Amino acid sequence: MQITKQSITSLEFSLSDDDGRLIDNSEKSGPLVYMHGTGGLFPALESKLEGKSAGDTLVARIAPEEAYGQRDEKRVQSVPRSHLPADMEIEVGMQFQSQSIEGMVVMTVANIDGDTIQLDGNHPFAGVALNFDLKIVEVREATAEELQHGHAHGEGGHHH
Repeated sequence: MQITKQSITSLEFSLSDDDGRLIDNSEKSGPLVYMHGTGGLFPALESKLEGKSAGDTLVARIAPEEAYGQRDEKRVQSVPRSHLPADMEIEVGMQFQSQSIEGMVVMTVANIDGDTIQLDGNHPFAGVALNFDLKIVEVREATAEELQHGHAHGEGGHHH
């Protein structure tokens, strides 16, 4: 069976940046199981997977514009320490959610300079090209329940 809209696809994968640094792989997180064509993956990656079958392999580079976008320095801001909860231990790299005009965003503590905290609202992989090394493990038709819910269920799939 080929990967088509609404097929349930299971992938083994390795994901790295352009410098070859490993970002994630299925050995750590298990196979990725998703419903094709429903927004579960970047559209640029889904288009490269379209028509592939179990056993096929694929190497794909997804440009930042087709993944998490380019970095936007307007999303970096400095705030006084007093704007954050007094009992919160602040460390570079920690993340928390914040309300913005665009809705909830994840903010990462980029720098601490005395009582000034630099927060970065860019996605951690903004500006990063994503290099996928994929092996299609399984392609199957979605069940009626999966079609109704719009996502994969079962092992490696998502269910609420």
